[in-house]
Amino acid sequence: MGVELAVEVRNLVKRYGKFVALRGISFDVHEGEVFGLVGPNGAGKTTTLRILATLLLPTEGSVKVFGMDVVRDAHRVIKVIGYLPEEAGTYKNLTGYEYLEMVARIYFGKGREAEEALELGIKIANLGSRIYDKMKTYSKGMQRRIQLARALMVRPRLAILDEPTSGLDVAQALEIRETIKRFSRELGITVVMSSHNMLEIQEICDRVAIIDRGTILEQGYVKELLSRYGVDNLEKLFVMLVKR
Repeated sequence: MGVELAVEVRNLVKRYGKFVALRGISFDVHEGEVFGLVGPNGAGKTTTLRILATLLLPTEGSVKVFGMDVVRDAHRVIKVIGYLPEEAGTYKNLTGYEYLEMVARIYFGKGREAEEALELGIKIANLGSRIYDKMKTYSKGMQRRIQLARALMVRPRLAILDEPTSGLDVAQALEIRETIKRFSRELGITVVMSSHNMLEIQEICDRVAIIDRGTILEQGYVKELLSRYGVDNLEKLFVMLVKR
């Protein structure tokens, strides 16, 4: 038996009036892998992830998450995903602990499951004693750690992470990348993440789809793509593909 498909995207089109954001893209994500959707700003990455997360309706085509259609079965899809938008806000007057505790209770009530989710969230956030400070005192990197913890602590089958290191400095971005790699593997979570930082995607993802102007230019295992085109990083590959 082969690996189950976590995500199946087929001929996906999204139009906003006359503007076409996605032009019939198709790709698969295997269960248990970290899959990267990489391309410049405005390429269609966020639109794709919002459709995956049931927040946008496709114009044409189909998207399935673990065999469930994101339109017809949206109520079921929501239960197996964790979504981190690019501009995720925080409740400034709550402490990090209070926020994660609230998330745990929303998902699991007040039983042992909720306690375990909270413990996991604290571990993922890795803020030490600052977890008990109000989030309005947090740096952008700390806020991002809390939001990543929120997305992963409920142990979703699929985590959808939109530009998870956006706006962070090098050290903060490295911490977030290491957290994604570590906990996706430890918890057995499939990850689909987007980034315009192609070197970042190269470090963290098993397979990638390179997207530009709503079209997928190439996809596959990172090492195989680099070898096939004779380049040493995804940035050079992107430039080569755009010039074709």
